[in-house]
Amino acid sequence: MMLGTHLRRLREAAGISRQAAGEAIRASHAKISRLELGRVGVKERDLRDLLTLYGVDDPRERAALQDMVAPANQRGWWQQDSDLLPSWFEMYLRFEQEARSIRCFQVQFVPGLLQTEDYARRVILAGHGAESAHEVDRRVQLRINRQKMLTEPGGPQFWAVVDEGALRRPFGSVDVMRRQLEHVLEMATLPNVTVQMLPFTAGSHAAAGGPFTILRFAEPDLPDVVYLEQLNSAVYVDKREDVEDYLGVIEQVSVQALTPAQTRDAITGLLAEYR
Repeated sequence: MMLGTHLRRLREAAGISRQAAGEAIRASHAKISRLELGRVGVKERDLRDLLTLYGVDDPRERAALQDMVAPANQRGWWQQDSDLLPSWFEMYLRFEQEARSIRCFQVQFVPGLLQTEDYARRVILAGHGAESAHEVDRRVQLRINRQKMLTEPGGPQFWAVVDEGALRRPFGSVDVMRRQLEHVLEMATLPNVTVQMLPFTAGSHAAAGGPFTILRFAEPDLPDVVYLEQLNSAVYVDKREDVEDYLGVIEQVSVQALTPAQTRDAITGLLAEYR
C-alpha cells in the first residue's frame, strides 16, 4: 500500500492517466488502480518503467522505491493455507497484520480476534460443515494464529463493540460458551484491547447497517480502510468521505454501548447463566 501510494502521487504529479501508465507496463488501467491501492504486487521491471514514465530520475529516489518491492511482495504467514482462503480475505489478512488500530462492530459472533479455539471451531463448522475434519482444523488454527499479534510487542490497538446478541448466541456447549466469555474478559485486560457490549436495551442504534471493521495504518500517507464482509465476497472502502461515515457510526455506537467497565460487569453477569 505504501509503494502504491507513492506511485499514485508520482503519476498524478506527472499528469499521466492510469490508462497511459498501464500501457507503459503492458497492462490495463485496472491493474494500475489495483497496484496503487496495494492489492497486487509489482514487478521490478514494471516499477522501473513506471518511474521512468513519471520522470523520476534521482537515483536515490528510484533506489528507495525499488527497495520497497521485496517487502511489498513478501508472502504472508498465512500463505501456507492459501488454498483455503479466497483472495478477498487474503487481502484483509495483510491489512490486519499491518494495521496500527482495528475498530469493529459485530452482531453475529464474538470477533475472530477474541475467539477461543472451541468457539471458533463451532463458528467455522456452521459455514464449512461439509469440509473434512482436517480442513476445519486448518481453518481453526489459522484463526488462532491471527490472534497472536494482539499479544506481541507493537501489536495494534483493537477496539470491538459487540452486540449483546453475539455474546448470548450459543455456539457449542455450555462449557464452550463459558470459556469464551471468560476469554473475552481476559483479553479485555490487555492494554491494547477494548471491548464494549451494545445491550438490547440500547434499542435502535447507529450501526443498524450491519458489522464492519475499520483499519488504520501507521504510515500517515495510507488511507483508512473499511472492511465489509459478505457471504462470498468483501468490499473495501477507502474513499475518505465514505470512511468518514463509518468513523462517525463507530463513534456513535461506542457512546450508545456500555463502557468497558460496565461491559465487564455485564459479561460477568452472563457468565452466571453458564454456571
